[in-house]
Amino acid sequence: MVEPVVDIEVVFAAIDRQVLLTATVPAGTTVRAALLLSGVGAEFPELDLTDCPVGIFGKVVADPDTRVVQAGDRIEIYRPLLADPKEVRRLRAAKAAEAKARNQ
Repeated sequence: MVEPVVDIEVVFAAIDRQVLLTATVPAGTTVRAALLLSGVGAEFPELDLTDCPVGIFGKVVADPDTRVVQAGDRIEIYRPLLADPKEVRRLRAAKAAEAKARNQ
């Protein structure tokens, strides 16, 4: 008997390059196991696939060790932010206000 499978995509954007891989995994595979089966670890050996934060279509997966993938899922591997976006916006707004005050 043929084992049912599902097709998924795995994406990761490093600082210098991005990769989108398609993979076929057995039905019932968890998100974490799908990452390991996808081959993304060979493309980015520096990634710790057993502990990295992941999401599916932009929504964070709270427990990738139990969440089962569905056909067509796009698993996204997240990397840490280098700067807090809110802090960057706050600093940019303060700088713009200072420049505006100087020009008046």
